[in-house]
Amino acid sequence: MSEPLRFGVHTGPQNCTFDELRQIWARADEAGFWWASVWDHFYPAQNDPDGDCFEAVSTHAALAALTKNLRVGCLVYCAAYRNPALLAKVACTLDHISGGRAEMGIGAGWHDEEFGAYHIPFLSAGQRLKQMDEAAAIVKSLWTNDRTTFQGEHFGVTDARCNPKMVQERPRLWLGAMGEKAMSIVARHADGWNAAFLTPEAWGERNRLLTQRLEGLGRDPASVIRSVNVGLVLGADEAASNTKRDRMGEQFGSAAAFVLKASLAGMPGQVIDRIGEYREAGADLVVLALRPPFDLDGLETFIADVMPAFA
Repeated sequence: MSEPLRFGVHTGPQNCTFDELRQIWARADEAGFWWASVWDHFYPAQNDPDGDCFEAVSTHAALAALTKNLRVGCLVYCAAYRNPALLAKVACTLDHISGGRAEMGIGAGWHDEEFGAYHIPFLSAGQRLKQMDEAAAIVKSLWTNDRTTFQGEHFGVTDARCNPKMVQERPRLWLGAMGEKAMSIVARHADGWNAAFLTPEAWGERNRLLTQRLEGLGRDPASVIRSVNVGLVLGADEAASNTKRDRMGEQFGSAAAFVLKASLAGMPGQVIDRIGEYREAGADLVVLALRPPFDLDGLETFIADVMPAFA
């Protein structure tokens, strides 16, 4: 019998107060969600760059400290924004703060405006994937080995230590990626994989590709958790659902139409069916990508009327 489907919340920490984030984390923590995460941006994603956006590491630490049950992650830290040895240290510290619940994700990054404003070189897509590849290798080695020496094209460490080690015996490294070349990197390093805002059909295609890459390396495909980030446009009735569709521009800015295509949209029965399609495609974890103004009513409807169908 397969494992029950797990659920998470991904709280975009933009244009909101810290108390609003804390409210969602507390509700998810008590309602049986498995996962909560933040992102790594300096500016609001796809929204007005003059808006507010909390920093990722400190927000991730707060998430770890303020919850008791959730796996606490970041989807995902941009490999180019920090030295990967520093990220390895961050993860170990977060694991101690959370009592062994920390999850670390790494991605190649895409927000060119942030890169330019902070004078971080925005390399070609291929080179940014290379940064992700090297960062993943360094982080995993520092977690498990007494000392690490690694010299790549972009990152290196020499006889580097990372103590204390994680509390958990088998820490997971997550990679966020979708392209064909990226799937090879995921297959080499990842313990968890996430792709955001893909339809069940598109997500399933990438998932099958990842399985092929894992089998080609001799890795057990079941060793990698498969997850998807989706929007939530859930109403108790059709009128409420339509009203929430109209608000997506405020939440997701220029990406609203794209996100809607891969959202859990409609009434509870429709959302249950849509989740079933992701499950059929191979998803182990479905993460609700929540952005302000946060739809707390929709979250409560999800908890009461959707989650029990997958218990």
